[in-house]
Amino acid sequence: MPSSEPPLPEALIAAALRERLALFGALHPDPDPCLPESAGLGPDGGKNSGTLLLFGPAEPGFWDHFTAQPEYSDGAPDPLDRWSKRVLVPLAQAAGGTALFPSDGPPYPPFIAWALASGQAFTSPVGLLVHHTAGLMVSYRGAIYLPTRHALPVTAANPCESCAAQPCRTACPVAALTPAGYDIPACKSFLATPEGTDCMTQGCAVRRACPLSQTYGRLPGQSAFHMKAFR
Repeated sequence: MPSSEPPLPEALIAAALRERLALFGALHPDPDPCLPESAGLGPDGGKNSGTLLLFGPAEPGFWDHFTAQPEYSDGAPDPLDRWSKRVLVPLAQAAGGTALFPSDGPPYPPFIAWALASGQAFTSPVGLLVHHTAGLMVSYRGAIYLPTRHALPVTAANPCESCAAQPCRTACPVAALTPAGYDIPACKSFLATPEGTDCMTQGCAVRRACPLSQTYGRLPGQSAFHMKAFR
């Protein structure tokens, strides 16, 4: 049955895409302390009355776009977070909504839970989020909460269920990230060695092994930026 709710705001999504930010999912969130005070309960008494839109890097083209922005080269801390806020806050305000970011908090917004609830991202065999188009290279630059309910995208298929080889399971050179869990000390120790240079400059070997990651067009420079921050 078609939804009686209005579609997601095309103008907002298009404005975000001009900044190389793609809609990575949307949901009607449960009441959450990270949401603005205006986020009341809907008529069913159990769901939030609004809609939450999740945005991540649109590839190809995101990294070239971001590195041309003043935040990238001004020498101040957290350039990507500052750019994300400079872009998404006015877009949210223009749409009558509120922007939220992974760096906000505490309490920190539950972006992983929101991603899973959107039906566009899933838990991979190694525990990392996997997106149905971005693969294991998925990341979220921010979200916009709209106080009105909109029809949601159709739930995507979990790409891992059709990935017969599942190379992510065995891709880590030191078995630090496997279905058994994530050994953070082993990962960071390996990255500090000459053998870890490939992961530091090209991106996590597990994330790169994902067939979807390989088709999404994320440049090594972006992965190196995030790996440096992780170290």
